[in-house]
Amino acid sequence: MSSTSVEPLVKLAELPDRGRALVATRPIKPGEILLSDAPLILYPASASAAAAACSRCFRSLSSPSSAPIRCPSHCSASPAASSFCSARCLASHSPNLCLALSRLPASLASELLSPALFLLGAYDLAVASPSDFLRLLSVHGTAAADVDAPALHSLLSSVLPSPPSGFSLELTATLLAKDKANAFGLMEPFDGGDRRVRAYGIYPNASFFNHDCLPNACRFDYVDHGGERNSDIVVRAIHDIPEGREVCLSYFPVNWGYAERQRRLLEDYGFRCECDRCVVEKDWSDDDDVNDERGEEEEEGMEEDEGDEAMENMEEADDEDGKFPHAYFFVRYVCDRDNCGGTLAPLPPSPEGVLSNLMECNVCGWLKTEDNTDQDGGEGSSGLMLD
Repeated sequence: MSSTSVEPLVKLAELPDRGRALVATRPIKPGEILLSDAPLILYPASASAAAAACSRCFRSLSSPSSAPIRCPSHCSASPAASSFCSARCLASHSPNLCLALSRLPASLASELLSPALFLLGAYDLAVASPSDFLRLLSVHGTAAADVDAPALHSLLSSVLPSPPSGFSLELTATLLAKDKANAFGLMEPFDGGDRRVRAYGIYPNASFFNHDCLPNACRFDYVDHGGERNSDIVVRAIHDIPEGREVCLSYFPVNWGYAERQRRLLEDYGFRCECDRCVVEKDWSDDDDVNDERGEEEEEGMEEDEGDEAMENMEEADDEDGKFPHAYFFVRYVCDRDNCGGTLAPLPPSPEGVLSNLMECNVCGWLKTEDNTDQDGGEGSSGLMLD
């Protein structure tokens, strides 16, 4: 897939101690769309996700109105067999990628499947669109220490029909680093329980957004909606942003506690955050941070509870001694539906520039007026499609 260009409301700049960043080119109103970006690569998060979604656009295949179209060629017996939501998506299926998928061993370890599919997509991109492959190589990368690059490279050597020019272990490791630092997750619809990632995508323009634990923008995806650009991500302003101000996203739910945020940033992105919020929270006692001693096995199932408890700590700190001056953000811009904790942003202004009083959650899709009146967010509570 090709990518859209960076929208004129943001521009790329070099900032001291921040590196490459996106900054506002003029004063931004709440809800304005700052960026709509198409992925260079999409790949499934798991074998079950691969079986349940279109292999090109990752729209769900569970619609009763139309049966999925199975790949009639080589990869039909692959552990990542390709299925499509439409003839248009099937027509984009690369023959080389199809043949490579057919050669994947049925015994492939589950933890290797997703990165292997990313690499197959990346090397297929190198042949199909060299310019887009160069864009992929231009994004920032962090060494992927938790991924077995030699094993994956050996696997690709055995399944690629014709490895592209430059194919090497070094290039494979570089690609894995790009994926680790830049992949956005397209999520399954919110159902009140733990959310699962359906697919990952590399979005070349959105990858320039830096992180802040109190972001001024958030991103939305509408993967199960109609249209040809359902796999795009849309970034909207949460509140007013002055001209020249850096526009930041949060790389994870904003209601995570300090220790968990710092650990995840260090492991996945290679840095510690020193934003205003972290400067305040680092002085809290360990008892105030709910993530300090929890093991990895407990973490997956408790993230939502941790977020709720962290928000309670913030409110108590603000009420008792004024140590948390950012509590307004959590009252105003964090969804309070059970087990959600998503970020709220206004719907886009009207063509005449009139601001919307409807806030949309980027996790559950719920719509809420400024006076906290809940409104149904639409099909599957997954939000509204933005054209």
